[in-house]
Amino acid sequence: MLHLIPQLAISASDLAAAFLFMYGLQRMSSPVTAPSGILFAGIGMVVAVLVSFFYVFDVNAAAHSRLPVNIGLAIVALVLGGGAAWWSGRKVPMTSMPQMVALYNGMGGGAAAAIAAVELFGAPGGASQLVVTLVGALIGSISLSGSLIAWAKLDGVLDKPLRIKGQQVINGVAMLLTLCVGGYIVAVGQGLATPLVATPTLIYVFFACAMVFGILMTLPIGGADMPVVISIYNAFTGLAVSLEGFVLQNPALMIAGMMVGAAGMLLTLLMAKAMNRSVSNVLFTNFGQTPKRKHGQIVEGTLKPVDAGDAGIFMRYASKVIIVPGYGLAVAQGQQKLYEFVKLLQAAGVEVRFAVHPVAGRMPGQMDVLLAEAGVPYDLIFQLDDINGDFESTDVALVIGANDVVNPSARSDKASPIFGMPILNADKAKQVYVVKRGEGQGYAGIENTLFYSSNCGMVYGDAQAVLVKMIEAVRALGLAAAA
Repeated sequence: MLHLIPQLAISASDLAAAFLFMYGLQRMSSPVTAPSGILFAGIGMVVAVLVSFFYVFDVNAAAHSRLPVNIGLAIVALVLGGGAAWWSGRKVPMTSMPQMVALYNGMGGGAAAAIAAVELFGAPGGASQLVVTLVGALIGSISLSGSLIAWAKLDGVLDKPLRIKGQQVINGVAMLLTLCVGGYIVAVGQGLATPLVATPTLIYVFFACAMVFGILMTLPIGGADMPVVISIYNAFTGLAVSLEGFVLQNPALMIAGMMVGAAGMLLTLLMAKAMNRSVSNVLFTNFGQTPKRKHGQIVEGTLKPVDAGDAGIFMRYASKVIIVPGYGLAVAQGQQKLYEFVKLLQAAGVEVRFAVHPVAGRMPGQMDVLLAEAGVPYDLIFQLDDINGDFESTDVALVIGANDVVNPSARSDKASPIFGMPILNADKAKQVYVVKRGEGQGYAGIENTLFYSSNCGMVYGDAQAVLVKMIEAVRALGLAAAA
């Protein structure tokens, strides 16, 4: 009877953890409730981790001699990992959030691959269990190595896509070799083939091939595709975790993995739609191949520099202002000053709203998180479909650090790499101000025709410094409403 108590505790805790995961994910669907959703999901993870120590009551006699060492290693790993995560989570700047997400996502895939490795080096059950273990190992390994390359690209360690002739053929050969090694492991494990080399060696080769494929698949991807890459590898990690949960018969792993995988795939669909690309195109045809930029592009019009103070005063006397945030705002850490400026405009009777594009920034949802960090009320933040029709009746569109998501070439220039991508119609506002560090191009490396439009003024400088000048100019008017 006493032997059943740990098993009952494990089963009950797994179900509780799964419920907390689902409830947390449901609350993450809204920025208003997302912080509490993250907290509930975190509590679920703590429960799942702590209850795993109950498995010590269900080990065989041969393992008891190693048990004290293994428990000690587990505790050390928890302390080191938890401490590093706590420190990095508090210290990482908003501009480095995509890199951290990519890195932690890779760790999730690596953890799933490590679980699979333990099972493979042990004594896997029947053919079905062995196949599921190998599939989880394959997906987890690809997510690990691919996410590490994504981190390197986002962090600037790899600043250019690496593309070679016949890249797709090489990738296909790498995947085929991985599948062949995996199939051979299954055949040897089921006694259908004679092992030419030791089984552990085959397992090492399998993991090596899978990780090499993940690297080869991610290296040619351009920066503009990074939001899609992050969401795809997020889905991969979830799928790998759910498969290994099935192997271990752990309901918490299965449920959490399936939820992460489903959410990641849904996010991938949304990102692909926002970039006017099908998922099949992203995954199987031109994955990572951004169309070449049209050289010698002739853009009509001229760039018209505008003083930051003049732009701020103009917005003070406007009736409606829509602000389009982009990655440049995150780089400048200007979100706090932006909301301070917004509150000045609101105090003067100006209607101010924010327009967020689904792929703005370097990862999905980065702009929403950035604005929430500054305390911007969620009812002021609108997504593309909800606000795009309002630009025509807007006095001023203020674009801060965004580029490709407001480029009118996506609507009119069939030769443009972003042709067909839904954009925010900032160019249709009566007046547009673009805050930009310089005259460089955006992440996709293409010219933005909005900047040369007759109704567009360029406010050059660091976003935070520009916003400070705008605030000072409005305050200098001496109006009580702006005091």
